[in-house]
Amino acid sequence: MEKKSFYTYILALLLTGSFCTSCSDILEEEPNAGYDKEDYFTSTERVEMAIMGIYNSISDYRHYGWYEMGAHASDDTYFTIRVNSDNQIHDMVHYTLSSSNEWMETLWQFKYQGIDRANTVIEGIQGMADYGDDKKLYALEAEARFLRAMLAFDLVKYWGDVPFKTASTSNFESTFGARVSRENIYDQIIEDLDFAKEHLEWATAASSPERPTQGAARGLLMRVYLQRAGYSLQMDGTLTRPDETTRQDYFEAVINEWEAFEENGYHNFFNGGYEAFFKNLSQDMLDSRESIFEVALYHHQGMRNGSAWGIYNGPSVAEPEVPAAELSKYMQRANGFFGVVPEWMKFFDENDVRDSVNICTYRFIWNMETMTHEKQERSQTGWYVGKWRREWMTEEDRGKNNNYADINVCVLRYPDVVLMAAEAYNETGNTSTAWSLINRVRQRAEATPINGSNYNKLLKAPKVYDLPYIDDSDEQGRVRTALYWERGFELAFEGQRKYDLIRWGILDKALQLFGGNSALTQDGRNAYPAYKNFQTGKHELLPIPLVEIQSNPLLEGKNNPGY
Repeated sequence: MEKKSFYTYILALLLTGSFCTSCSDILEEEPNAGYDKEDYFTSTERVEMAIMGIYNSISDYRHYGWYEMGAHASDDTYFTIRVNSDNQIHDMVHYTLSSSNEWMETLWQFKYQGIDRANTVIEGIQGMADYGDDKKLYALEAEARFLRAMLAFDLVKYWGDVPFKTASTSNFESTFGARVSRENIYDQIIEDLDFAKEHLEWATAASSPERPTQGAARGLLMRVYLQRAGYSLQMDGTLTRPDETTRQDYFEAVINEWEAFEENGYHNFFNGGYEAFFKNLSQDMLDSRESIFEVALYHHQGMRNGSAWGIYNGPSVAEPEVPAAELSKYMQRANGFFGVVPEWMKFFDENDVRDSVNICTYRFIWNMETMTHEKQERSQTGWYVGKWRREWMTEEDRGKNNNYADINVCVLRYPDVVLMAAEAYNETGNTSTAWSLINRVRQRAEATPINGSNYNKLLKAPKVYDLPYIDDSDEQGRVRTALYWERGFELAFEGQRKYDLIRWGILDKALQLFGGNSALTQDGRNAYPAYKNFQTGKHELLPIPLVEIQSNPLLEGKNNPGY
């Protein structure tokens, strides 16, 4: 374990002006260039600084640092506690958003900004005199391609068919584009990640997960193939998925990537256990073994690169009532916007250590008499997301700022890779290997191993909900059900659940089942409105921002279905 340092390197460049004066002019969305690419890209050092421009876009608090949370919910595990309309996060999460939603529009802008910066870097590298002979240049290009692929994948998951190009924006005429089929975008994503995995090294104990490695490229490829094999909302309002032959090809591709993980052997579960992994994440500690890729985040006053993780999606902390000069000595406020669907607590195996990590049953109130924060247990309808917490941060970070800290976003963890492999094996008929991989994840969680013989005891009512939307009459169906639950137990709130349910074609059904049976919606409560608001054939995608529809004539005034 080591203290994260990569983002402090970016910050140093920004504060000294090295990054801004040398790179930003050529990386603007609408360049007013002070440098031409051929004049700028003359050394690997300059390429490194240009790549920092991509990271700076990704690490903005309005991107992965905060606003990204709005694109990940609601699903069957969590939601935002506040039900008021805000044209921002709550409308996104409660499926009441319009095409003028401010957060959604900002996410759109940052995705394209990052892609355009990556395009500029890739073009610059390919135009260098040493390109073709310098392995370092290939590795840097691979890094830029990985970041472009990650952002392009976000575009496809969130908006479907969108404008997309791999050339940088060099003039006003090249700013706008027509929709591109998501299948063509997927092809480019896979090409980029194939290049990345060929030219990036595997992680080692000395690696930082804040920069992509071969494992990051292969793990993201697995995620892309599974998403592509599943359902997605088309422009005619129907949910479709590829034909079965094509889907089998995608599942085989997932298995090929998994076999590379197994052959390399470095990535595995964090040695300290599940809770310790998340505590270390809250304390800015890096672990490249389980954490395969993270977005680096660091709060510095006056910069826009802080992290709201553990503050808006962690347990609530009351603001300390002390003089302003004393604030830094106390744990700062945490807003606690996100609540959990409480029924999940009883679904965990009795030995499973993940329940109390995922779900936090208390908040911190301020005691004026003792001038300290005190824990206050909450009723089940007031439980919080617990994987990231103010209380777990370092003493310095706890008192750093009311709204931001330094917790990285872990984009890809090893257990996700294991469960993706299990799904691919199951879909190709190898159920025994699928069970074995699921149990690797459960073993780390100290949960009872599961298989076909004890399936009814562990994954049927009354232990969990019976799932009417998954046919478990055969072994393959039972593994699908097990994966439904296990991915929830292991990966809840990390940004994948909603898109799992979409690709499985059951987001609407899952919202209905969990919303209709939750204490959150009983006795006239409206704490979990997503299940009532969700519209099949509309809310599987976000709307293209109104400003983009109005300014881009090539979109012909057509938004995504239902908007």
